[in-house]
Amino acid sequence: MAEDRQKLLHALCEIAQRAGAEILRHYDGKVEVQRKADDSPVTAADEAANDLIVDALQSLTPDIPVVAEESVARGDIPATAGGAFWLVDPLDGTKEFISRNGEFTVNIALIEGGKPTMGVVLAPAIGELYSGAAGIGAFLATDTEPAMKITARRQAEDGAVVLVSRSHRDKATDEYLATVKVKDERSAGSSLKFCVVAAGEADIYPRMGRTMEWDTAAGHAVLSAAGGRVETLDGDELVYGKPGHENPWFVAFGVKD
Repeated sequence: MAEDRQKLLHALCEIAQRAGAEILRHYDGKVEVQRKADDSPVTAADEAANDLIVDALQSLTPDIPVVAEESVARGDIPATAGGAFWLVDPLDGTKEFISRNGEFTVNIALIEGGKPTMGVVLAPAIGELYSGAAGIGAFLATDTEPAMKITARRQAEDGAVVLVSRSHRDKATDEYLATVKVKDERSAGSSLKFCVVAAGEADIYPRMGRTMEWDTAAGHAVLSAAGGRVETLDGDELVYGKPGHENPWFVAFGVKD
């Protein structure tokens, strides 16, 4: 069983890399931006990567429905009925993609029993591939180094290294951080924040604002596989398959006592 899941995780990495190559093809040219119904930006790269990933997952696992951001925006919302399903954000950090700062990602996650049990986060412009699965562990591969195991860390006594969103810093985040012993603050884009915590390079990532399940599932899977946790403000674990696929506010942590 573990061998089968390792093969599945490897297949996800390959799909993400194919999508990343497609995104970079658009990244190197003129980026034309349109607006979706919720006024969020979308580009041809989002659409192309979305369709590539959905087709690949449907071929890989025909019996597992795929909930993908751009497909949902078109009205294609498969029933998940409490079973396993894929969550896909083909280009997380579209604002980062448009501004060309490199901090955008391809996110693919498997949800089982409401929990993200496997996930891949690829940052194609900076050559980083994070992956993880329950019972297997979490890993980071780069363009120059093979996959190495990563683990989340326990917060040091002198305070937390906190990650804040590059595009979504707000008053509620500042109010939360006022309750935390903060040693240092760092900014990052997209789901890379989960991965930085998973790699033991930061301790806390609070997100006080609207996110969708496809925004968080892959990073959550990597962080969980590395020994971390993602909680709502009530202290419950963030779960998936909610009506409308919208998340409550949450905080991602490294290793907690």
